[in-house]
Amino acid sequence: MKNNALFIRTAFLLPVFLMLAVFPGCAQNRSELNRAAGKYNQVLYLIDRLYLEDVDLNSLVEKAVIATVGELDPHSSYISAEDVRAMNEPLQGEFEGIGIEFAIIRDTLTVQATVAGGPSERVGLLAGDRIVRVDTSGIAGIGLSNEDVYGYLRGEKGTKVELGVLRRGVDGMLDFSVVRDKIPINSLDAAYMVDGGVLYLKLSRFAARSCEEIKEAFRSFGGEVNGVILDLRSNSGGYLPTAIDIADQFLEAGDLIVYTEGRALPRMQESARGDGMYRNGPLVVMIDENSASASEIVAGAVQDQDRGIIVGRRSFGKGLVQQAIPMEDGSELRLTVARYHTPSGRVIQSPYEAGHADEYYKDFYERYLRGESFSRDSIQFPDSLKFRTLRLGRTVYGGGGIMPDVFVPQDTASYSGYYAALLRQGLVIEYMNGMCDRNRSAWTSKYSTFEKFDRSFKVTDEMVDGLVALASERGIELKEDELERSREDLCLYMKALAASSIVSRDCFYRVMNSRSPEFQAALEALREASLAL
Repeated sequence: MKNNALFIRTAFLLPVFLMLAVFPGCAQNRSELNRAAGKYNQVLYLIDRLYLEDVDLNSLVEKAVIATVGELDPHSSYISAEDVRAMNEPLQGEFEGIGIEFAIIRDTLTVQATVAGGPSERVGLLAGDRIVRVDTSGIAGIGLSNEDVYGYLRGEKGTKVELGVLRRGVDGMLDFSVVRDKIPINSLDAAYMVDGGVLYLKLSRFAARSCEEIKEAFRSFGGEVNGVILDLRSNSGGYLPTAIDIADQFLEAGDLIVYTEGRALPRMQESARGDGMYRNGPLVVMIDENSASASEIVAGAVQDQDRGIIVGRRSFGKGLVQQAIPMEDGSELRLTVARYHTPSGRVIQSPYEAGHADEYYKDFYERYLRGESFSRDSIQFPDSLKFRTLRLGRTVYGGGGIMPDVFVPQDTASYSGYYAALLRQGLVIEYMNGMCDRNRSAWTSKYSTFEKFDRSFKVTDEMVDGLVALASERGIELKEDELERSREDLCLYMKALAASSIVSRDCFYRVMNSRSPEFQAALEALREASLAL
């Protein structure tokens, strides 16, 4: 079983030649494969030699590969060479650059925060600084985009970039010389203690360092943890090995986490080692309709082993394992090679028809129209999809996503088209970035801790009026009744953005969770679990 587990932990990394060597059954229809490949090679050869005009053969092949993969399941995909690095970067957990979080405010690159220990912090760049020159290029007022910023500031470790910076309260331009370095990308967006010793962990993706980030959070709070809320809402997945390692932090030795099966692969499984940092004590995992893949592996293992309580709404339902296979030109084929199963044997993958990805995703969005987000009773499972948890024998369901133990309906009472338009165009973020930029010195001094900020900071009517005026300038007509309907949610979001910019990043969630029905349900579930111990 040890060798089988090894495949699961390297599933995204094996090159195709190794896959064929380990699993020779994949090539059992070699004569059919040779005929198909030969036919396509012949077509390309004839086009190259005889067609009326010159043809870009590489472009033809790219389109043919995309069309071919499109006939498979909804999650197999082909990624061009230029897109591979951009897609892998958030999962690999680092990039090379100067180490800042930024926003483009009034067409000027503005530092929102420096990465702790990064090259920009080391030379003294501060939040609120405006970078107006990079080397010899002026970059203010030129219609700068995020992609432009990456091009200017990212680069190979050890290379130097010269920055011209304007700082409020300082006359003239400040010159900084920054040596690029490896910059970590955090996947743990928030880790903080709630009253009663509950540790809240918000994980945005399953990246290479995610488990280590969670371990660091446990170490930083020492023995104070009396309960854990692992928030996987809107976490669409990532590395399968990371999901296994994170589940391992909560389970006892020998507890099955996941197993996989595929046409060319025998059953392979992973079990907990028993050296996790929180193997006992109340645990809640939060999920929603946008939680998928690796999130479902963790939630499924916790639920099937009766280790904790799942709170939220039914997850997406992605139970297929993709293997990332690098091509010679730097492109990548992410090919579905297996299905994963939760410990009780459930298949979490939602039904699909090969070659019909559009209908597959359409069905996901139609869940909302069927009322699934508002009522657990709208979700019906046949008896054939009923399974039993491994310790308590509770009923759980397969056939598409993880059904929570505690269902929390989506709250849309404050939704309005006007508020949605503000969000879609990014105007709330843009406006609050500007507010924080103009008031950073005063607010940072006044709100030195989150407790002071939370107690005293108010989103005033003047702030809302300023946002409305900005929206009007951008062509969004004010609808008074819709604004009033959404005002409370809008003000909460504005306050959360200010907290993130002025105090610290995780304070965004501390503010938003204060009125989150899912979060309150998670706390209540933890209290009940504590009483039952």
